[in-house]
Amino acid sequence: MSTSKEYMDFLLDRLSSLDGISCRMMMGEYLIYYRGKVAAYVCDGRFLVKPVPAAIKMLPDAEYDSIYEGGRKKLLRVDDVDDRELLTELFEAMYEELPKQKAKKKKE
Repeated sequence: MSTSKEYMDFLLDRLSSLDGISCRMMMGEYLIYYRGKVAAYVCDGRFLVKPVPAAIKMLPDAEYDSIYEGGRKKLLRVDDVDDRELLTELFEAMYEELPKQKAKKKKE
């Protein structure tokens, strides 16, 4: 089951107080970028953030989940998506710890 556009719009509304939020659809699911860095994935209606130390500290009871069944990459599932303040603080705290985007290789 892919994520609905309505759910994605809802999440973007919750993150709207942050400058530099954008998203990209990939195979029916979404990536959320914060100031040019991948911060979260929205897959099968689940909001998953990168498990950087700041996120782990802010979400100590969050469960780890993967993007797809059997996936090795484990992310933190955010269940309280109604709390704008929490989501804003979470993304701001995570930013410095998020990896920079890799430069794309030029095709010759």
